Amino acid sequence: MKIWQKNIDVNKFVETFTVGKDRELDLQMAKFDVLGSLAHTQMLETINLLTADELKTVQQELKNIYAEIEAGNFIIEDTVEDVHSQVEWLLTQRIGEAGKKIHSGRSRNDQVLVDLKLFFRACIEDMVNQTSTLFNQLIELSNTHKDKLMPGYTHLQIAMPSSFGLWFGAYAESLADDMELMLAAWKITNKNPLGSAAGYGSSFPLNRTLTTNLLGFESLNYNVVYAQMGRGKTERILAQAMSAVAATLAKMAMDVCLFINQNFSFISFPPELTTGSSIMPHKKNPDVFELIRSRCNKIQALPNEIAMMITNLPSGYHRDLQLLKENLFPAIASLNECLEIATFMFQNITIKDDILKDKKYDYLFSVEVVNDLALQGVPFREAYKIVGEQIENGTFAPSGQIHHTHEGSIGNLCNEQISAAMENILAQFGFEKVNKAIEDLVK
Repeated sequence: MKIWQKNIDVNKFVETFTVGKDRELDLQMAKFDVLGSLAHTQMLETINLLTADELKTVQQELKNIYAEIEAGNFIIEDTVEDVHSQVEWLLTQRIGEAGKKIHSGRSRNDQVLVDLKLFFRACIEDMVNQTSTLFNQLIELSNTHKDKLMPGYTHLQIAMPSSFGLWFGAYAESLADDMELMLAAWKITNKNPLGSAAGYGSSFPLNRTLTTNLLGFESLNYNVVYAQMGRGKTERILAQAMSAVAATLAKMAMDVCLFINQNFSFISFPPELTTGSSIMPHKKNPDVFELIRSRCNKIQALPNEIAMMITNLPSGYHRDLQLLKENLFPAIASLNECLEIATFMFQNITIKDDILKDKKYDYLFSVEVVNDLALQGVPFREAYKIVGEQIENGTFAPSGQIHHTHEGSIGNLCNEQISAAMENILAQFGFEKVNKAIEDLVK
């Protein structure tokens, strides 16, 4: 029987349709559901809705269930609707009447809200750590290959000299900016909705500040109606932050696919990290980066998918919101996989030397020659005209030398400043506080 069911059996067809993929997806939230109950039951004892003995029994069995989840020994049975029902049913079967009391002052609405927020916090920490690892790899490569020049392009035409120091560093700094958006998502996520019940609060004297502290949240979603309105909004904001990271990865993957092409031939990877063709023996395809590109382009559509699912919903809970998990949960896993394998691939990249010695890149140095003339006193527009005429009549002679010294240029990458900026952003997440609160809750 469902925890909301009265004396009428639900039509099986309707039940199957409404439950959907909840059992499968809810398994990912199982331990977070137990965490929410650990905090909630501690609070219930302080307002005399559980006795001290009942609390001790409830807490110990919840911790046993938590350990079972961590060990991979937890399932949501086919006769049970969702993870909240499974945990409460197990608790009641094992300890009796006290298990039936844990739902006091709660609704499945705020229960799933707190589960999601706890789950999203853990997911954000994973994504931030994966991004930080890739960032460090890119900075290391930027410093290692800072003197290796490559063509820079505008309109996909050769434009000016660039370097692999610049190229790797550019994507590192992009990830740092992406973490600013992820930090905003973290701040929205790290607010406690527990106690909002069905969206209109409770007549029980709930201590929402206590559960906020126990679960390591930074603050409350104070207004109980807004706490429910946060369902969907939180997902959309998180998806926007994920989309920013995905956009960086997709662009970087496209560059790799170009640069590994034989017509560019700037970079290479070991044969075992590429794939072949069923009929062309020479092929070494960058399938990993093609799949990163496609996966990340899918993730960039995620904020719009979520927005379309919640557009024009009035305040209060609606079953539409259940479907958000089907879009967001797989995308989180996919983004983490892309970050992890991108780091692995870049650990094995090889950069070609002396790329710009090829005659087809001579015109890359045209701006350098123009600037040299300007430094000698020739007005810039006149110098531009002189070099343009040399190119047209075939007399242009590139210097092959570059002298870039300003901040962020080939000769002054500012990687230390970029790394410091990233460290400053990462320090603001405060994962240590959250993890300490969770450790205290389950010990």
